Order: sequence, then structure tokens, then C-alpha cells
Amino acid sequence: MGTSSIDLLQGTLDVLVLKTLSWGPRHGYAVARGLQQLTDDVLQIEEGSLYPALHRMERRGWVESEWGLSENNRRAKYYKLTASGRRQLDSEVGEWKRISLAISFALQAT
Repeated sequence: MGTSSIDLLQGTLDVLVLKTLSWGPRHGYAVARGLQQLTDDVLQIEEGSLYPALHRMERRGWVESEWGLSENNRRAKYYKLTASGRRQLDSEVGEWKRISLAISFALQAT
């Protein structure tokens, strides 16, 4: 049985969030804004998708969180990548490279 579109979308969001956190701890808004900037506003992650993803990754042990102060001196929860999260990121990046190459070959076929 193939991957459902919801699984694919969750997996995509997960790998993007993990990648963003690989550059250092960030609060949720900074994760969303960073992804938006990196993708030249193509991807805009809504809070309703981002925070459930962060909580899911925290339950899986891929990220951990702690409270701190944001740039504008407001209380914010900061997320950081764990060793398990780094391994997951490496695995998912490898899988994305494999899948994107296969899709690219298929789309170039004449």
C-alpha cells in the first residue's frame, strides 16, 4: 500500500522543520518564518500545522524544548534537535534525494 497524502505532507513538514532546527534552537515563529524566507515565500507554514508537528517530533524524541525569551523579550518555547532528530533528518534527506531523483527521471521521460 502506498503512502497517503497526509503522511507525505507530514513527512515533508517534518524534514523541513528538522532541517531548520539543525542550524540551532528556534521558537516556533522563527521556524515558520525561516522556512518562508528560505523558500522565497513559496512555503508558508501555518501555526495549525507547525505546532502539532513540533509536538509530534518532541514525542518521538527528535526535538526537545525549553522556555526562554524571544528577540522581543517575550516568553517563547525554543525547540532544538536531539541526536535522534539529527539521525532522522539524515535518513529523511537521503530518502528525499532518492525520491526526487526518481520523480525527476520520470518527468523527463519522453
